[in-house]
Amino acid sequence: MSRTGTERSEPLIFIVSGPGGVGKGTIVDALVRRDPRMWLSRSWTTRQRRPGEAETAYVFTDRDAFEQRIADGGFLEWTDFLGNYYGTPTPEPGAQADVVVLEIEVDGAQQVKALRPDARLIFVLPPSRDEQERRLRGRGDDPERVRARLRKAEDEEPIGLRLADHVVVNDELQSTIDEMLAIVESARREASRPAETKG
Repeated sequence: MSRTGTERSEPLIFIVSGPGGVGKGTIVDALVRRDPRMWLSRSWTTRQRRPGEAETAYVFTDRDAFEQRIADGGFLEWTDFLGNYYGTPTPEPGAQADVVVLEIEVDGAQQVKALRPDARLIFVLPPSRDEQERRLRGRGDDPERVRARLRKAEDEEPIGLRLADHVVVNDELQSTIDEMLAIVESARREASRPAETKG
């Protein structure tokens, strides 16, 4: 299918990434509720579900099942992070979706950008390291995992900022969501323009 004025051969891909505790899960859930044309690719993980965490936050699975899906080529990207697997299944959006959202770690974002340079990365930052730590503790992570996440953030942020197409600071949730929806809508308008008018 050729790309013409109002049709695309495949959906736009938006990656939402950032350090642990920045609120990625809350943000992407709000995005897909607000915009029915956005489809969230639900990541798989082998980590245990946290107390109070929604069953739909991830596809929670075991290492054998995860490794079998790796062998079957069923992930767009995957990584081993702090002793657990995380992976993004190959997108299978419904017919109404024109934007696929991937909520993934920075390692995964690098893999996706290498495979799909057209994917747009929104890198989300906390307002401060202290606020990031408060959010991590507030969601029930044990102290050692909080420290590991904070150390990881120091390494990840320079990489994420270098890769990012857009950087958003999640200071106030509704403002963050509005800003990200505006970014997506701008990309839709750009993609729907006839090729000869682009640039």
